[in-house]
Parts: sequence; C-alpha cells; structure tokens
Amino acid sequence: MVEAYCVKCKKKGQKMKDPVICQTQRGGFMAKGKCPECSTSMCAMLSADNAEKAIKSGVAKKGY
Repeated sequence: MVEAYCVKCKKKGQKMKDPVICQTQRGGFMAKGKCPECSTSMCAMLSADNAEKAIKSGVAKKGY
C-alpha cells in the first residue's frame, strides 16, 4: 500500500484508498488518493522505483 500524511486527520502513514500514480511536470512521481477515514485528498512523492513497484504489484493504478 502507498502511505502518506493526512492533513485533516493529522496522522502519519495513512494507507491511501484508490491510489493513482501520476508524473509531475519536472519528471518526478506522485501518488494521489483518498484518506480511508475522512476522504480527504492525499498525495505522496515517490521515487521512480517505488512508483513502478506499486504499479506492478497492483496496489496503484498508472495515471500517466
């Protein structure tokens, strides 16, 4: 699972619900999803290796 910080819940390591891997304008990778508790939008910056692992394992969808 892709983990991120929820700004509304103030909890670190929240597992994203329905994450989608996107590519930034500068070539980085970012996971976007929802918080499972409060449904707030979350995002986390990822390395290229971690982004590919998440897509290959089926945890996240490819959005680019």
